[in-house]
This record gives sequence, structure tokens and C-alpha cells, in this order.
Amino acid sequence: MRVFRVHLEELQAGPVTVTGSAAHHLGQVLRSRPGQKVIAFDGKGNEAEGTVTEAAPGRVTLELGEVRAGQAEASVAVTVAVALLKGDKLRTVVRQGTELGAAAFRPFVSRHAELRELSPSRLERLRRVAAEAARQSGRAVIPEVHAAVSVEALAADLSGSAVIYADPLAEATLGEVRRAAGGDVTVLTGPEGGFSETEVALFHEHGFTGVWLGTRILRAETAPPALLAALLLPEAL
Repeated sequence: MRVFRVHLEELQAGPVTVTGSAAHHLGQVLRSRPGQKVIAFDGKGNEAEGTVTEAAPGRVTLELGEVRAGQAEASVAVTVAVALLKGDKLRTVVRQGTELGAAAFRPFVSRHAELRELSPSRLERLRRVAAEAARQSGRAVIPEVHAAVSVEALAADLSGSAVIYADPLAEATLGEVRRAAGGDVTVLTGPEGGFSETEVALFHEHGFTGVWLGTRILRAETAPPALLAALLLPEAL
């Protein structure tokens, strides 16, 4: 039997009544019936196996077992700092990045960014994308999507931590830099126009490391998932 996943703000063993959008998804979209197996997760790293005991319009009742830590998270936390992108590009980065295991997303305004701001409504949509992608990919953690900041504010906040940024002129490879970093890391990717010379100088000032991604040119929405895959998927090999 297929096991459905459902996001609940709080988890506890025993009977739980699900309402709102989660109940609609379980009851009307997935057509869950009593006896259906589910896994509930709280988006903070915990999950619990359970069973649907009652399904009615607008309300689904579950019987949940012991709450436990999820097993799908990477051993290294990789945060994605990405320049604002137009259309669905940023949504693609958040969806694919969540599926690959990103710990968080930090949008920022770059000199060549296609957008100059991230509206509250668009930020909320991106957070919903992250939640849906976490549910579909079996994660118990929903990565946070932060509000957008300037590249200067981002650099100051990340100063002193391990940060890798894509630079076609860099000599270091991703593998070399990743081994040197050792622990958690932030990957920093720019807009279609790339980073300006001033921004690259800013990154050097704060101790960030540029890496060469190869001879092929990656689109702005392709670079973040590519970096994540290179950093996280080797755990499965």
C-alpha cells in the first residue's frame, strides 16, 4: 500500500485531527480512507508513522505512533544563497534544492539581478513550494526561505563562515574547496549576468572562496541545484 505524507505543525503520538489544506489534500486529493498508512512530519526534523481512522469532508483523523527523528537529512547542512531571478526560476531553485537536501535558502539582490525585491506574497509562495517539495521528497525538514537582503548585508552576515561562490575565473575546483571546508557550507550563486567585479571583491574581503564549475556555462537556475547535487549526492554513492 502506498504511504501518504502529511505536514503537521505539531506531532504527538495518539489520535490527531487534521483540518484545513492538509485535510483537503489527504481526503479530497489523495482520497484517503480508514486504514490508509501515513507518515506525518513537522518540518523541523521529526516524523511519525500512522493510520487514517476517519475521513470526512474538511477533517481527517489519524492515529500516530511514536515521534522520531527523520532519516532523510544530509549529514552536512548546505545553505543556498541565490540572486533574485524572474518568473519561475527562483521557484525552480527552491523546489529542486529542497528535493536535493538544501538546509535553507537565502535570496539576495545582486547588481545584475533580474529583480530588485522579493514581495511578501512571492516569498510566501516560495515557502509553500519548499513545504510541498519536502513532503514529496520524503524529508522531515522544510528548509527555511529567508526574506531577500542586499548582497552587502548577506556578505556581512556570512563573514567568517564557509562560503563557496561560483566563479568562471577561479582556479580551485569544488572538490578541493569542499574537502577544505569540512563542515556546513553556503553556496552562493549569481544572476544571469554574473557577479560584478565589486561583488567579487566583496566576497574576497569576507573570506569567501570562488570555485570553477567547468567549461560549460550554467544558467542561473541550474547552478544552485548543480552545486547541491555535487556536494550532497556523493553521500548516496
